Amino acid sequence: MTDDSTADVLASVRALLPAIAERATEAEELRKVPEATVKELTATGFFRLLQPKRYGGYAADPTVFYDGVKEIAQACGSTGWVASVVGVHPWHVGLYEKQAQDEVWGENGERADTRISSSYAPTGKVTPVDGGFRLSGRWHFSSGCDHATWVILGALVPDAEGNLVDMRSFLLPSEEYEIKDVWDTVGLRGTGSNDIVVEDVFVPEHRALSFGPVTALTPPGAEANPEPLYKLPYASVFTTTISTPIVGIAQGAWNGFVAATRERIRVSYGQKVAEDPFAQIRLARAASDIDAAWRQLRGNIAEMYELACSGAPLPTELRARARRDQVLATERAAAAVDLLMENAGGNAMRTGAGPAGIQRAWRDIHTGRGHAANDPERALLIYGQDALGLEIQDVML
Repeated sequence: MTDDSTADVLASVRALLPAIAERATEAEELRKVPEATVKELTATGFFRLLQPKRYGGYAADPTVFYDGVKEIAQACGSTGWVASVVGVHPWHVGLYEKQAQDEVWGENGERADTRISSSYAPTGKVTPVDGGFRLSGRWHFSSGCDHATWVILGALVPDAEGNLVDMRSFLLPSEEYEIKDVWDTVGLRGTGSNDIVVEDVFVPEHRALSFGPVTALTPPGAEANPEPLYKLPYASVFTTTISTPIVGIAQGAWNGFVAATRERIRVSYGQKVAEDPFAQIRLARAASDIDAAWRQLRGNIAEMYELACSGAPLPTELRARARRDQVLATERAAAAVDLLMENAGGNAMRTGAGPAGIQRAWRDIHTGRGHAANDPERALLIYGQDALGLEIQDVML
């Protein structure tokens, strides 16, 4: 549900889309989202859509956030990706103990526009100590980290005998880590997904959130933030955050393909491509796949949020379905862009954006599909096990 305040945010974001599209090539060249774009998005309040109200956020219906992400990604895939990932972190911080939230945003939200990046893969080393943990290591793929002053890092926690007994997300301020500029890729070049290096830093207990209570929908932050938004499953929210920009990229590619095809002449046959029935069929198939991906992706989140608003429990079937549809959304989006790319002509493969930006979209979408959240077998296994009445061991439910 879009209220007047969040509608204003979306309207302000839409006003920025032409400029974001104009800067898409600049983002690729910089290998990060241009500073001007981040400042403009921040000013709209977009990064506060999923932030708790007590800290100056909107605690909005998550479909409002994802609608905005999809539109941004249509203009520039890298910007949409960073907007989605950085924009979801206020929601995750809202699950931490209130003391951690106070440190990030200030007790009265005086630092409401604080931006946070992440790297959840548990690649670091954790040592439990009195009052918290010592953390060291190197984490990869922290999208948008150059525009953030905090980071969330995943790591496995051992017991006294060295057995791994817990997975936690550790929250650190920028003065306690270093960014290594290593991001140089074929697609999503503008995301600035660089490495984070931490050398023996103390992280207090209140800034080390266990995934156990988060998966069980009993996070410590629920007491401080009673809004329905914070009753949603991490796995559903986070994976939708990764899938939405991919669907947006596909929609942008489709829009560009249609615009270019109306004017394009296939020299080999002396024919307007718009009059080619095979091009028309490809266009229709791609549109259907993109529409199906988005309707399922958005619909599942909307259904979850409606249940959370009513105080009803979230059934396991819905959570498993959200994972099923999320991963298949990325598969459908990639297939749609492949279908269009095959019909876009040789000029689409020239260095640069190519006609209507479809070449960039093709590179971006296949790079985005490599994210761990888009592993189809793992996500589909969860749904299959639930449908057959088997116990689900995967924490990403």
